[in-house]
Amino acid sequence: MERRKFIAIAATGAAWPLMARAQQNATSAKITRVGILWHASNADEEKIYLDVLTKSFSDLGYVEGKNIEFLHRFPAEQPERFRTFARELAEDKVDAIVAVTGLGAKEAKQATSTIPIVFVIVSDPVGGGLVESLARPGGNATGLSLMSIDLSGKRLALLKEAVPNLSRVALLVDPTDPFTQRAVKANQAAAETLGISLWPATVSTPDDIEPAFSKIAQDRADGVILGAGSMLFNERARIGSSALAHRLPALSFVAEMVPHGLLLSYGQDFPDFFRRAAADVDKILRGAKPADIPVEQPTRFKLAISLKTANALGLTVPPSLLATADELIE
Repeated sequence: MERRKFIAIAATGAAWPLMARAQQNATSAKITRVGILWHASNADEEKIYLDVLTKSFSDLGYVEGKNIEFLHRFPAEQPERFRTFARELAEDKVDAIVAVTGLGAKEAKQATSTIPIVFVIVSDPVGGGLVESLARPGGNATGLSLMSIDLSGKRLALLKEAVPNLSRVALLVDPTDPFTQRAVKANQAAAETLGISLWPATVSTPDDIEPAFSKIAQDRADGVILGAGSMLFNERARIGSSALAHRLPALSFVAEMVPHGLLLSYGQDFPDFFRRAAADVDKILRGAKPADIPVEQPTRFKLAISLKTANALGLTVPPSLLATADELIE
């Protein structure tokens, strides 16, 4: 072999490891940054859904610390903190924002018109100004829409089926939630159809919960329905404990609240909502535009019943309910 050719080949061979390393470093340097605007005050309070969301990203091939970084923000239900954190994420120029609640989505939308936003738990994204329509969002936000108010009649009918001679029901609501008034009207209309007396009982802070249940019991309610409001979800343990202490069968639209002392729930499969939110973010990171991704509505509703709570309240769950339950908690 000619000496000149040999030197060229040797030089090329020596350069390959350096080139490969440089290419690898360039590839690994690109880490996707996803901001997640929760609603509670810390990761432990959000653990149920936080674990589902991060696992969903992992299932899609994202490895935290390797090709994705999560910027978790916990506003602790304080409106000004939602605003502050939304602006922080926008200023950090994250690649996408996951907004868990309607308030978080609203603040994220106001903070940026360019960073893609995927919302998870929003009752009325069109009415709230997040999207132009469900089919064609038209801006930088898309996600998943609830149907909690539309199911008011179904929930009340389920509670009536589970509780013999149900005639008086309190609707526990957070007056600071923007959809409370709509929820009250929808539930009162459903109650009138079923011949049930229903009235709202308000709780603005966690410390209002026990006094509210005490008053509901004094008013001789036969049961309690939980309205919307992330504060109510955060305080699920306190709500369940108070419901049991006052021997009040309680119903929610969130299955993850039932093990804490509620009788039953009927509503969207929320863990699945977070899995689908991760899938939407993945589509966006691969080049899709939020404006072109239709807002998803629930296609499956979940009935969860606590036999443990039923036994504690001296109730026998009808076979008709047991046969249709998606989850039985013993």
